[in-house]
Amino acid sequence: MRAIAARDVVAWAVFVARGVRLAIVCACVALAGCSKPASPLPNDAYVWQRVWTDGVVAAMRASGGLVGTWHILAAELDARGRWSDVAPDWSVLASEHAPVVAVVRIDGALNRLDDSTLIAHVTRLLDAWKHRGVNVAGLEIDHDCATARLAGYQRFLAALRARLDPSMRLSITALPTWLDSPAALDGVLAQTDEAVLQVHAVMNPVQGLFDDTRALAWMRAFARHNRHPWRVALPTYGTRVTWSRDGRVTGIESEQPALQSDDLAHELVAQPNEISAFAARIAKERPDGLAGIVWFRLPTDDDTRAWSLATWRAVLAHTPLQPALTVRTREAAGSAARDLVLVNAGNADAPLPARIRVDARCDAADGINGYVIDRDTQSLFLRRAQDGLLRAGRQRTVGWIRCTQGTLAPRVEP
Repeated sequence: MRAIAARDVVAWAVFVARGVRLAIVCACVALAGCSKPASPLPNDAYVWQRVWTDGVVAAMRASGGLVGTWHILAAELDARGRWSDVAPDWSVLASEHAPVVAVVRIDGALNRLDDSTLIAHVTRLLDAWKHRGVNVAGLEIDHDCATARLAGYQRFLAALRARLDPSMRLSITALPTWLDSPAALDGVLAQTDEAVLQVHAVMNPVQGLFDDTRALAWMRAFARHNRHPWRVALPTYGTRVTWSRDGRVTGIESEQPALQSDDLAHELVAQPNEISAFAARIAKERPDGLAGIVWFRLPTDDDTRAWSLATWRAVLAHTPLQPALTVRTREAAGSAARDLVLVNAGNADAPLPARIRVDARCDAADGINGYVIDRDTQSLFLRRAQDGLLRAGRQRTVGWIRCTQGTLAPRVEP
């Protein structure tokens, strides 16, 4: 009787142990399923350059394997009703394996849309591109009009769609402000096959270039209105905003080098690490209908207001971004002073550091290129006066210094 009871106890222990192991295995499988990373969103890109330099061509060829569709600026209609057609490198577009979307930008300040004239110009443009051997898969209209003009925009899109080849997909660039007029927005979206929601540079410049919380809220709201696939436009660039002394915005420079001005200026920069994190987040929390990202704009080596091409490619390839900032000294020509040179030896563009500390006694010093000289109880330092990025593999002279005592060993402080 005692032997039977002992065997029963052993058998029961084995059964329980197996059950525990099975429960652990099931729990691990469940956790693994929950923690599985979301698949990345497909990447498209805007080629927004009006002049196709060798840098534009090189950037496209270097990024072809990472980009699904190229959205090419084809023509612009300004506020006075004047057309400017872009002449791309036809040989590059004709040889591209990725689909091409021709983008026509219509200035939002244009008083009235002349439907027949607009449609005639657009259809002639598409015919010319096809004649050049370009595989035009779609047409995108970028018209940042006021919400009050959405009814007229809807009529134009309906008339345009009726004139397009049925195989030509029609898309638009949409603004978050249009969400305030849901019926008008629904009417506009009903005329399209796709849409691209712009969530950068749509706020007062005082509020910055991009806000991830607002962007996600806009995307979720936009998803509730869309019955077609849609994409979101994310920034790869910086903007210089200038204000007059009385607080009026006097200039916004996003696609050209900074202009000299007596007005107050501030650099708004899309930080690569923040935008990359946002792209990963929306891939995981994907709002309904979100089909991908369209990056604005294709970075090139000669575009000083965009990320470096290396950084952008790292973001698209989901490679960890690793900037590496150091400060070097260099003899200043014809002077006893030494230049302070900020160097980025990493694979990603880096935000300019807040301070560059100089642990030495110095007779004179000054900052340049976004830095000013300052001092605290510790020592002399260069203080960042203007936000910006230092591109991967690049360097920038940020000041000069002349010291007589101590070891000159400048260092970066966050």
